[in-house]
Amino acid sequence: MAWRIEESLIRGELDNRTRGRVTGRLWFVGRDEPVVLDLIGNAWRDIAGHLLRFTNPNPKAGDLGSFAALQQGVTGDITASRKVKVPDCSMDELMVYFEARKPFPWHWGNSLYLEWHSQTNGRVVIESAGYQLELDSEATWSMDETAEQSQRQANGQALTVFLQTLAETAAADEHGDEDAPTSQSEARADANAARMDRLLDRVMARMEREGLAPNELARVMAEERKRLRHERGEPEPKPLTPDEKAIQHQWIDKLNIAAQEVISEAAAEEAKRSEDGEPAWTATDWHPLVERCYALAHRLMDEPEQHGWLSEADGGEHPLRELVDGVLNAGGKLAGALGSTEDAAAWPPESHLAGATLVRLKKARGHLRDALAGLEEAEAQNLAEAGWRGEIGEELTAILAEVERFIGEVRATLEGDESAAAE
Repeated sequence: MAWRIEESLIRGELDNRTRGRVTGRLWFVGRDEPVVLDLIGNAWRDIAGHLLRFTNPNPKAGDLGSFAALQQGVTGDITASRKVKVPDCSMDELMVYFEARKPFPWHWGNSLYLEWHSQTNGRVVIESAGYQLELDSEATWSMDETAEQSQRQANGQALTVFLQTLAETAAADEHGDEDAPTSQSEARADANAARMDRLLDRVMARMEREGLAPNELARVMAEERKRLRHERGEPEPKPLTPDEKAIQHQWIDKLNIAAQEVISEAAAEEAKRSEDGEPAWTATDWHPLVERCYALAHRLMDEPEQHGWLSEADGGEHPLRELVDGVLNAGGKLAGALGSTEDAAAWPPESHLAGATLVRLKKARGHLRDALAGLEEAEAQNLAEAGWRGEIGEELTAILAEVERFIGEVRATLEGDESAAAE
């Protein structure tokens, strides 16, 4: 998902006075020096040609430790005129309205929406209807409605182009970013995943902002999907052909497996057990690597608390908590990527599923690396026992090595398909 850092921002400035370039500086709580923006692309026409300054009246501390001081990449959607429902009450009052099933007081407001795709941090979003905005009076250049429609389409395509550029760079540099795509098929898969992340991000932000009940999710999803298409200037989807419907059914089967991701990530917050004391996920006949990852997660949830190394009072930044959460979240992504023992027999995945599988495998790898970072910090602080840390490190490294192998195999499939198509 995206970095959402609006609460930690103190103030910022965004400069699109040079056509095709967006620069700026962002000041955050806890950081002395500003984050510098250097992005290719343009804002929407309400900001195009202008310098925009903005201030957060109520900044809060946040975790920006791995957020790069230099943000280079491409623009997504950048506007100060997106209309959102703004509650005319506090969050506590909003929950009272929600629990009483009564409509809450609200008004339409302009929301600042800054989105970009960073080489180092991926997708970043700053969205708020509560910032104080100051736009300079004179524009150095202007964008008409037709040009803005083209710009919105270009913003939608920019991520694909950006990822393809990273793919070419990684191919030329054997020590390049391991997460950078190595083929156009992988770049498209990454872009599609980012688009879905963008949609889910907007849906969840709206659900929270408007205090909507879970049964409103399908409606909000459909509305935001349509709204995103409109902003991009994209046509209504065409009816599916019989072949496309067959592929969609295969995707639905895959998505049913992917639902385990949600279960796993929820388990990272609150590990739930079935009546016999075993984790609920053991009821499914998962792929052997998924089973292995979940077995490690089960051990990590039990042993640190049994030995008194970790308590419920220890927050998410505790090294052992980072270790637990990393392995749990990795298990969810692996479940979505690898599925069950039946799927293991059909490995590697078919071409139309390979891209999505690769996206999940790379996310699993990222979570496992987060877990290793937590383990390394536990080592530095001498938390738990040295022998226990060694055992966990060996198993974690072995699982990561298997994930790396699967990533290589799926990439080989995608690259082979592209080579065959080119002949």
